Amino acid sequence: MKEHLKTYIQGIVPEFVDQEINLFLKYFKLKKVKKKEFILKQGECVKYETFICEGCLHVFHADCNGNEHTLYFGIKDWWLADIDSFINERPSQFNIQAIQDSSVLIINKEDKDKAFREIPKVEKLFRIMCQKSLIVYQQRIIQYNSMSAEDRYIFFIKKYKDIAQLISNKAIASYLGVTPEYISRLRKKAVNIG
Repeated sequence: MKEHLKTYIQGIVPEFVDQEINLFLKYFKLKKVKKKEFILKQGECVKYETFICEGCLHVFHADCNGNEHTLYFGIKDWWLADIDSFINERPSQFNIQAIQDSSVLIINKEDKDKAFREIPKVEKLFRIMCQKSLIVYQQRIIQYNSMSAEDRYIFFIKKYKDIAQLISNKAIASYLGVTPEYISRLRKKAVNIG
């Protein structure tokens, strides 16, 4: 699994040398997550940033009425964390739950800070990843405000084609801002999308 992360890092910051990457990788621990298992529950403080090697995780907020509001689905090569909770040591507003059995690499704040001090290129890696994440969030806002619900669903199915059938109508609906019944109708109608 660490070799997978190494390849990912070299794809973003090619000037990393093996010695630097190997030093950085020593701070990560492998964690296996079973389907439906939570790696974070609302109200807990985030202890780790998570890199997904295999599987799919659901990042969502549950409101006071128990309604789920999906922020995103984390898939292979994605990083997960409630950054506010991780950095500021505040209780998280999010839940992170496995949709399928998953393998992740985790790093705690202390070790990440050590890596920043010991390996300057790690700062560059996280700056680039932060910029890419911001682009994704901006694109999602534009899509949400400018696309019809059906077009958002089609875009979602194409983006998550490998795992879309594993995700419940309820979770997809909360991600797209529609009802589960609407997703059910779209799934029946759009069997051949993708």
